Amino acid sequence: MMEQKFKPRHPEKINKPINPIKKKPEWIRSKLLNTEEFFLTKTIVNKNNLSTVCQEANCPNITECWSKRHATFLIMGKTCTRACAFCNVITGKPKSLDPLEPYKIANAVKKLNLKHTVITSVDRDDLHDGGANHFYEVIIETRKLNPKTTIEVLTPDFLRKGESYKKVVEAGPDVFNHNIETVPGLYRQVRPGSRYFASVELLKNTKKINKNIFTKSGIMVGLGENKDEILQVMDDLRSADVDFLTIGQYLQPSVKHHALKRYYKLEEFDELKSIAESKGFLLVSSSPLTRSSYHADEDFAILQKNRINQTNAQSIG
Repeated sequence: MMEQKFKPRHPEKINKPINPIKKKPEWIRSKLLNTEEFFLTKTIVNKNNLSTVCQEANCPNITECWSKRHATFLIMGKTCTRACAFCNVITGKPKSLDPLEPYKIANAVKKLNLKHTVITSVDRDDLHDGGANHFYEVIIETRKLNPKTTIEVLTPDFLRKGESYKKVVEAGPDVFNHNIETVPGLYRQVRPGSRYFASVELLKNTKKINKNIFTKSGIMVGLGENKDEILQVMDDLRSADVDFLTIGQYLQPSVKHHALKRYYKLEEFDELKSIAESKGFLLVSSSPLTRSSYHADEDFAILQKNRINQTNAQSIG
């Protein structure tokens, strides 16, 4: 695959140099589970020389998820070409793509006996298609070896890559997820390499191409947004026919990352969930530790059920 020259973003120039980390409130506590299943998952990931966003982004749910054999695979390397101010994944010049990675992912999914798998990636602005063809290959190989496994992808925005995203849609994932992350007013601070409305359009166009694919997006709270801005994001995502919305608490990775403005209370997450549901999302997951792939297998089953109920209600009406 052809590569393009680019200048990697430097986090020390984008992220705040000193933002003291606020102590977590009592209602935000990760589950610490060190079971045999956790170490089995770790062994399979390591033996196949794979990366996971669970590790690279320091996900607070890693022990709980890995104890259920749920790992979110991170393809195309560990190095991102962007430096979003909220993210703990390293930035710089990535290595070449591993041509065997699609087979490794497929094999790991089989060994973990996954009914539902989530595949994500770093941003690869150095590639002419942003890595869309690599996503395609991973999906195809995973499905070939695991025909009964449903596949969810969490993609970059493929910004300035034309219609390359269509290659991912062509592979037919069951869920196409692209996170909006934050409100448009904070994009220059939080996601300087991205564009809010380009992300909305990506989700909208994906649904236009294949209405059977569930579309999904997520937002973090606590970055400095206000309630009205959150509600506007909900409306924008619904206008793009997004099916599933996740809302989680931003947890500041280090003093060099974007400052955490405040922790949302449990009742605030419940309120946002209720509002989002009233706007027509098929499913809403809203809690402090909600993340894109948290309980993804269980959520997919609920999505399917809710779509059937919605279709039945429309036919009766």
